[in-house]
Amino acid sequence: MAVSVLHWLQARDHRLMRRVNRWTPPHWVRLWMVAATRGGDGWLWYALGAVVALLGGPERFRADLAAVLSVSTGIALFLYLKRACNRKRPGSLEPHCWATLLPPDQFSFPSGHTITAFSVASSLATFYPPMLIGLLFCAFSVAVSRILLGMHFLSDVLAGAAIGCTLGYTAAVLLR
Repeated sequence: MAVSVLHWLQARDHRLMRRVNRWTPPHWVRLWMVAATRGGDGWLWYALGAVVALLGGPERFRADLAAVLSVSTGIALFLYLKRACNRKRPGSLEPHCWATLLPPDQFSFPSGHTITAFSVASSLATFYPPMLIGLLFCAFSVAVSRILLGMHFLSDVLAGAAIGCTLGYTAAVLLR
């Protein structure tokens, strides 16, 4: 049963990968995706943490600590899962027609960029609900960029978003 579900999921992932790899998006989409994935490399989250520390009011240190705890746990978890699952990246199966970015490692599942993005977004949004829309926009942009740039399959990103949201929300609730 589990094997047939995994084969079904893999078939869907590979079909979407082939469609995405052969699509030539408008220039503005390319720029947005590269900027989103580069923001997801970490500097955007460090900058956001600094802004929260400076302007975040009385809950700023707990909010930043929740983000740091969830991201740290997420990094440890995705490093373990990537080695345990050993899933190859889309680029190792089929070349991408326009993206030339190099992946940070050889494994695909789950998406570490997506875990980090949703960890930060969900933890900070718990402390600052008015920031929810902007944080989710950033997190979704990072997640979609990982697929459109040929770094991850859809299931890698969905798993990363679920893990990141769970870690971020849990850390925020524990520190409230």
